[in-house]
Amino acid sequence: MDAELKNKGKDREKSVLRKVYDFLSSLKLATALLLLLLVLTWLATLEQIDQGLYLTLRKYFSWQSLAFFPEINGKRVPVLLPGGYYVSALLLVNMILGGLVRIRKGPKQIGNLISHFGIVFMLLGGGVAHHFSERGNMAIGEGEMADVAEDYFEYVIEVSEVKDGENDGFHVIRGKYLTKLDGGDSQIFDFDGVPFSLNISGYLKNAVPVSSLERAPAEGELVTDGYYLASKPSEVTTERNTAGAYARVIFEDGEKSSPFILAGASFQPFTVRDGDRVFTVDMRKRLWPMPFEVELDTFTADFHPGTSRPAKFVSDVRRVENGQDSEVTIQMNEPMRYEGFTFFQASYGPPGAGPGDTMYSVFEVVRNPSDKWPEYSLYVVAFGMLVTFLTKLGSHLGAASRKRKKNA
Repeated sequence: MDAELKNKGKDREKSVLRKVYDFLSSLKLATALLLLLLVLTWLATLEQIDQGLYLTLRKYFSWQSLAFFPEINGKRVPVLLPGGYYVSALLLVNMILGGLVRIRKGPKQIGNLISHFGIVFMLLGGGVAHHFSERGNMAIGEGEMADVAEDYFEYVIEVSEVKDGENDGFHVIRGKYLTKLDGGDSQIFDFDGVPFSLNISGYLKNAVPVSSLERAPAEGELVTDGYYLASKPSEVTTERNTAGAYARVIFEDGEKSSPFILAGASFQPFTVRDGDRVFTVDMRKRLWPMPFEVELDTFTADFHPGTSRPAKFVSDVRRVENGQDSEVTIQMNEPMRYEGFTFFQASYGPPGAGPGDTMYSVFEVVRNPSDKWPEYSLYVVAFGMLVTFLTKLGSHLGAASRKRKKNA
């Protein structure tokens, strides 16, 4: 009797798991998810006209957006939609289970298997891009050259020694270590060749230094040198956040400095002296070097008649590497791709510039390890469809041949 009850329990458990598997691998689920992605893409395209690209992408396709209400022409639509990130993740599971595992196997299904693998590869590429790509910007004036990009989001702390009026030997504390130091947490950081350590604490992802004489601390914030860090609500456009933290210098003899404020909103770094040596400690957005230099030769912009809205703006640049240079044109929808970096034409300045004024161009720089994956996946899908077509054609021609022989 006990054995029969155990078997029934196992059968019931298998039945539940089988139902879950059948649902996750079903064609109906795949169709519903693809239609949802179509609707999300369409609505995001409409909303980005008013809200901008990055704000819209964050709302519709970020992992932080589980569900939301869309907007059309600034008016909220009372329809709750799932976030595109989770729709894509569920579609990936569906394609693996239904398109690769559950699908019939055999010579006639090779093309379908190849096409489904291409779709899985494309979805994986989107996930890799979402989690591992880096984005920054590079502003270059006409006739000027640059070889570093500034990260959009990550704030770091830089320590460097001043030699002959120039900063030299940069040491960087990355943002992934700073974001752990909120509240009362602190950490001591050491640097090779630097005669002191830094004790960092009280990190805030969006803050501004405030004079205690202008506004008293509301939550018992630490006041140092007449200022304290006031926390601000996180900006909807996260690249506008200005991080801040408290720091204290610990010298090799154990002496400690008074605490001081490091903030992205500050204009000058903190200076540390040790004997004849001078160091600067600064909080800023991370700079990442390019393996080449970019020089802006000319920038041109065309506007819609009677408006200040750009119809087209074009940057003619020279890419310089190892003493050799290449001329490249970067414009809207025509980026420059080279050595894993993609340069998009993002904006320009200065605002209100007139004829003859020196212009500068702002490029969005993206380092995406899966940049070419969507292109490769399309080749795989196309090849799979070609194999399917040829297989069907061969089967049809073979059947027609056999029918003719049978009737002969």
